[in-house]
Amino acid sequence: MSQPRTAATFPPPVMEARRWLEGVEHPADRPLINVSQAAPVDPPPQPLRQAMADIALTRDDAHLYGPVLGLPALRAALAEETSRRYGGAVEEAQVCITSGCNQAFAAAIATLCGEGDEVILPTPWYFNHKMWLDLSGARAIPLPTDAEMLPDPGAAASLITARTRAIALVTPNNPVGVEYPADLVEAFFDLAQERGIALILDETYRDFDSRSGPPHPLFRQAGWDDTLIHLYSFSKAYRLTGHRVGAMITSPARLAEVEKFLDTVAICPSQLGQHAALWGMQNLGEWLAGERDEILARRDAIEANLPKLTSKGWKLLGLGGYFAYLQHPFGKSAADLAPELVRTASILCLPGTMFYPEGDHSGTRELRIAFANLDAAGIAILFDRLAALGYG
Repeated sequence: MSQPRTAATFPPPVMEARRWLEGVEHPADRPLINVSQAAPVDPPPQPLRQAMADIALTRDDAHLYGPVLGLPALRAALAEETSRRYGGAVEEAQVCITSGCNQAFAAAIATLCGEGDEVILPTPWYFNHKMWLDLSGARAIPLPTDAEMLPDPGAAASLITARTRAIALVTPNNPVGVEYPADLVEAFFDLAQERGIALILDETYRDFDSRSGPPHPLFRQAGWDDTLIHLYSFSKAYRLTGHRVGAMITSPARLAEVEKFLDTVAICPSQLGQHAALWGMQNLGEWLAGERDEILARRDAIEANLPKLTSKGWKLLGLGGYFAYLQHPFGKSAADLAPELVRTASILCLPGTMFYPEGDHSGTRELRIAFANLDAAGIAILFDRLAALGYG
């Protein structure tokens, strides 16, 4: 008897980690520090919330089905903003809106893969990408990264087979935070173009990239939309995680296939969420710049507090976006250490073992810290608690 698709993959790691909290009481002087999930805990800024309330009250169409590929005005705004940011040429017909960036990835895979086809994922990987490939009957082919947590195009080339349909990259990276250099992203694009496969580029955290200027030149490449499938999320930019608004930018021909997938899964993205994202793009540029500055200040706080840990044998493997990726010095697996940290230090974070294939022990000394919801004082407290650990 065959198994259902859901049996092909593992439980959602963030939900699994939350279960570690059950029955645990934290001392009054040691409240829980939750750095397990890369999502804003604050609601959208007040002006955006007011705009959403006004839209809900005054626009009847915000409560009805909309176009499967998203609101034309939002598609056009994202095309214009992407053209400006990257110095390329993106048209509305190359943009669709999805119910979050995870759905954009799922839709991309649906247009690419049949049973047993392969997608190359650098490890440590974003676990939801691996889960969707499992659920789709596709194979995730792990591409180990180097000491700087960067994937190598040459190593990727050696993994390409007749069944390979895409290479998927995330930059700034989830889980390690590393910002992929522009020439590295371009080298992967060139490889994908040469070998006739797709390059899926997930830039969910691009609004918090520490670099100035375009993070890569792909939208300036001739025929970019035949190879590139670009993914984005409005969730992190405007704190719209609960409204599920993501995007895909690629060829109109591929979007015609994407439309089939989206129509059968959700029919259309959240209308209210889309109107909120559009209002945010039109009115919150200065506010978003301030949010970026704050995230970069918290990144600086990570580096300022790092000596507390390096003096105890810890190592920072990656930093950027919402993430710090740490190597711990203890003689136990991170899979055991992370649940213990809940009980002994009131810290909830994810072990590196959640970001590698089963049987790959590369993550046993690694922890992911999603620091975006900690201010500088909170980061100092987190590092004090980690530095005080006495495991052997």
